[in-house]
Amino acid sequence: MSGELDGLKALVTGGGSGIGLATARLLAERGAGVAVLDLNPDVDAPLHGYTADVSDGAAVAAAVSTAADDLGGLDILINNAGIGAVGTVEDNDDAEWHRVLDVNVLGVVRTTRAALSHLRRSAHAAVVNTCSIAATAGLPQRALYSASKGALQSLTLAMAADHIHEGIRVNCVNPGTADTPWIGRLLAAADYPALERAALNARQPMGRLVTAEEVAAAIVYLSSPAAGSVTGTALAVDGGMQGLRPRPPADSADR
Repeated sequence: MSGELDGLKALVTGGGSGIGLATARLLAERGAGVAVLDLNPDVDAPLHGYTADVSDGAAVAAAVSTAADDLGGLDILINNAGIGAVGTVEDNDDAEWHRVLDVNVLGVVRTTRAALSHLRRSAHAAVVNTCSIAATAGLPQRALYSASKGALQSLTLAMAADHIHEGIRVNCVNPGTADTPWIGRLLAAADYPALERAALNARQPMGRLVTAEEVAAAIVYLSSPAAGSVTGTALAVDGGMQGLRPRPPADSADR
């Protein structure tokens, strides 16, 4: 499928690692010109790196403008930058709630706001937000993170409605627990990392964590002309975690 995005220009926030980097690389493999916006955009050609913090509106506006000028336009925006949070509603103070919501929700607002004037000039404009299974499933110890991702899924729908008549499609992907650097840090900090990883694997019906490359494939599909009639959609990439309730393998004979 190489070349399906030839001539299109994409910007990926949080594109320096994990899902964002996998997405940026796949977009480039499919023929797009790709700019990566990150706190530490240490990326190799053909990717173009730009430094910005999505919690800083002025920095975001400047980086998006420069990237669009350097690429020669902007057709695709991937709002992937985000931060995690652990705990119940008791465990994070107001400052931490403001910090996470500022990045995970308002960061998308700032980047999209800066990109809209460029997207409106595109014959193929697409925005894809990286949401989470946490938007639709009650996960333990994820109150703040879940709130931010629930807001992002609702924001995705509102943006899709606002911009449909401008030819701008807006969708999101909802990954399950993905094997990303953040999950790696959580596991490393656990008392029993191997047991914790096994528990995370077990709660997804496919029995393993989602890979960054699998999420990237879904994002690139939603960005591509192949998804030209898809807008206002949340695409789950979660190994069946949200919708399936399979029996354990040992019970299969009891059907």
